Amino acid sequence: MIIGVDLGRHETVTVAVHGDVLTEVQVTAGTLPVVTYPDGMRRAPSMTPRGAAVAVDLDGVRRAPVAVIRVSNPCPPGLGPLVGWPEDSGVGTVVRGGHSLTGRPITELDTDAVARFAAECGLTDFAVTATGSPILPHHELAVAEIIADEVPGARITLSYEFGRAGLRERENSAILNAALGPHAARIADRMARDLPGVSVFFARSGAGLVSAHYFRRYPLICYLGAFTCALRGGAALAGRGETAVQERGAVVRTGLVTGGMPRIGDRRDTLVPLNVRLPLVVSASEGVAVGPYARQAGPGWQVPERAELAVAYGAALARPTVDVERIVQAKGRAELDRALDATRDEALTRAVSAGAAPGSARVTGTIVNPLSYLPDGLFRVEVKAEGAIL
Repeated sequence: MIIGVDLGRHETVTVAVHGDVLTEVQVTAGTLPVVTYPDGMRRAPSMTPRGAAVAVDLDGVRRAPVAVIRVSNPCPPGLGPLVGWPEDSGVGTVVRGGHSLTGRPITELDTDAVARFAAECGLTDFAVTATGSPILPHHELAVAEIIADEVPGARITLSYEFGRAGLRERENSAILNAALGPHAARIADRMARDLPGVSVFFARSGAGLVSAHYFRRYPLICYLGAFTCALRGGAALAGRGETAVQERGAVVRTGLVTGGMPRIGDRRDTLVPLNVRLPLVVSASEGVAVGPYARQAGPGWQVPERAELAVAYGAALARPTVDVERIVQAKGRAELDRALDATRDEALTRAVSAGAAPGSARVTGTIVNPLSYLPDGLFRVEVKAEGAIL
């Protein structure tokens, strides 16, 4: 049995799912779930919860200020870190260093500048981005070591873990991930207290689940986890559908569903350009009071009988899943195959870290594309892996 939790901002909905059958519903007020067994349900081993899947949206939550370090050649102020972000988002600096996408060093890393900024910025959440890091992350890793020495207990996000070549998108993703870290930690702590002895997972924006440990480190991948679960759960409850509508307070969003799964892609309607995949939104409205109209079916609509359970149900149906995206350099087929094997191994390792039972982790998809307008031998490799809950 899997517990599904819709951790809303004003109400929490909890369901229990055995297989794909809804076996228990518990709705509580407040921000934390209270999970109880109904009268007559025996605590047999087969009905002991194997885990709790929590769905929460992180857009609009309070973000922590971030110390941003970009490792690259100098740039004009209008192209520097945190341009386009709100003024209270943090502080940033540019230090010399970085590599080209072929792995050639641009210049030596200015370690003194890194240490000075880390010691003087007064913050504990850091985002580090270096040019060329998707293919060679050495300078980002070196910066992380310096920060750890200067600021004990610092939380550090490295942009290369978000994969793609675009510097601005990687940097923004690292900043937002770092900014969400303290809030994600508070959520994970609360869930651990309220569900003692139960393995807690969190819903990803790109479908699937990750462990609480993974969620603490990479909260950005769960940025729109509840919306993703609303799409999947709504389609599952309705038994069909190519679109699904989520109404949360005064925000109404319509997303695309294919084969019962949300359609995921690159979004350009976020605060700043990001380097993560999110559920595709057909339309969104804010400040709309929907209320009882959400229950009225229009032409071609199907409103599930228990539509309010869609998010929690969608979370309970998911499995631990990870995506790994890397830029690799290969001069021939044999070298590319070795790079693919290494990326697949990394994906399987990350799937286990995300909560998959080690024997169940498997690669479910591999995409290889040559990078256009760059030297031959550079490829973008994307690997998806998933597994069963421990």
